[in-house]
Amino acid sequence: MAKQRDIFVAFFRSGILGFGGGPSTIPLVKKEVVDIFKMMNDEEFSDVLSIGNTLPGPIATKMAGYIGYRVSGWLGLVTALIATVIPTVVLMIILLASLNEFKDYDFVKGMTKGVVPVVAVMLGVLTWDFLKKSKKSLGWKIGSIILTASFVAMILLGVHPGIVIAVLLILALTLPIKKRGGE
Repeated sequence: MAKQRDIFVAFFRSGILGFGGGPSTIPLVKKEVVDIFKMMNDEEFSDVLSIGNTLPGPIATKMAGYIGYRVSGWLGLVTALIATVIPTVVLMIILLASLNEFKDYDFVKGMTKGVVPVVAVMLGVLTWDFLKKSKKSLGWKIGSIILTASFVAMILLGVHPGIVIAVLLILALTLPIKKRGGE
């Protein structure tokens, strides 16, 4: 039962604190499952995130379902999904019930605008962490090429991120693996 409790706590905390949906929840899930509860390592989390981004639907529930299943089978999957969804359902009911009452107050408008920079910083920290890890696994040269090609495809050409990730996954599966020296 300790595993179920850990799964529930990890995903409940990230669900209750993940204001704004998937982008703000991802760094919180990483903190819980990699750093605090050690359910997987950084590389495994990156793989789950990459695959989760290629599939349709909310990223938080996809990651919760997979990680819960991986850690504790079907019961872990159900526990993680419930823990991820409960905060959203409860808060949506409370917030929607009171939104009409307070939506015109300046403090409510300011509070919602103030969350955006915090989420941006959280995503920046996660991005920097992934860049450092890509240097270790791929080296700066290959990592920079992938970063630049992904940026051009998604930002300049408007290619959906899922397509970019799918192409990178296909390349990773089909290209031969070379042992790295000391780049």
